[in-house]
Amino acid sequence: MNSTDAPGRSRDWRSVLKPYEGGDARRSLLQFSSTLVLYLAGLAAAFVMVLGSWPYWAVLLLSLPIAGLHVRLFIIMHDCGHNAYFRNPRLSAFVGRTCALIAFTPYYDWVRTHAVHHATVGDLDRRGVGDVWTMTLEEYRAAPWWRRGAYRVYRNPIFLLGFGPLLLFLVVFRFPRDSVSRRSLRSVLATDLALAAIVAVFALTIGILPYLMVMLPVLILAGTAGVWLFFVQHQYRDVYWSRGESWDMERAALDGSSFYDLPGILRWFSGNIGYHHIHHLNPRIPNYSLRRCWREVAPLRRVQPITLWSGFRSMFLQLWDEESQTLVHWRALRALRDSGSPGMA
Repeated sequence: MNSTDAPGRSRDWRSVLKPYEGGDARRSLLQFSSTLVLYLAGLAAAFVMVLGSWPYWAVLLLSLPIAGLHVRLFIIMHDCGHNAYFRNPRLSAFVGRTCALIAFTPYYDWVRTHAVHHATVGDLDRRGVGDVWTMTLEEYRAAPWWRRGAYRVYRNPIFLLGFGPLLLFLVVFRFPRDSVSRRSLRSVLATDLALAAIVAVFALTIGILPYLMVMLPVLILAGTAGVWLFFVQHQYRDVYWSRGESWDMERAALDGSSFYDLPGILRWFSGNIGYHHIHHLNPRIPNYSLRRCWREVAPLRRVQPITLWSGFRSMFLQLWDEESQTLVHWRALRALRDSGSPGMA
């Protein structure tokens, strides 16, 4: 949808979307508690199966819904980080930290970087915090060989969806970022200590191998699904990017954040995060209100959806072309080289 089809000004969107913002405590508690109980029951069943020498393929099969519940808990953490889940900040922080620990994520450090993402999405001059590494066509052409090589590895689907999620959740999140606040630093250290204690308890009771046999598939599947969802939300052919004073937050939400139209079961596991254009317009709308908001606010339905299958094509778009205002494939480099464009390496 072009933003000219929308109400027109941020203040108009605020008034239109305000009735949907803020969580309902009873509904939030029911969603959180039911998801947590199902998640823990699934893990318990998987541990019983491993310790009872069930065929491992059955454990891997059970890992699929457990990983889906893991993603759902991450989305609940995400809502808490936006103060969208509860009106009580203490309850919101408690639930957010609980979900974050399950997701191997330092809560306050993640909230800080995610807030930067919301403030800078679609702004070419403020990339680099809480987003997917994206280079422009000209930046790639001017970059030294080692940076181009690193970027090609990073944007390779095998790395991005295979090794990347495990590196992010198991390694990157274990260390404080540059220029972190004391609160973020405490969040990282407290999360690391809590996770170390949990792993130690499992190692001393059932053994480290059964723990890894259950948790690694869950973390791999959930991490891959989470990274993919985040990728497709802001990486597609006609995504909005701009620079400096021409950057517009409203357009960044409507044209720079996708409507990922998922089947019902995947909407449930992903907490409706596919309605990402709505989330960026008003991040204080809880996940369970996003679909109702989309149904009831007609201009939001004009956003062209990305389907489950068409979204996969985005994995083969790697560079932002500022001239055509589209995300393009590596072959755009070959086209420039064949045209004799100066400076092409």
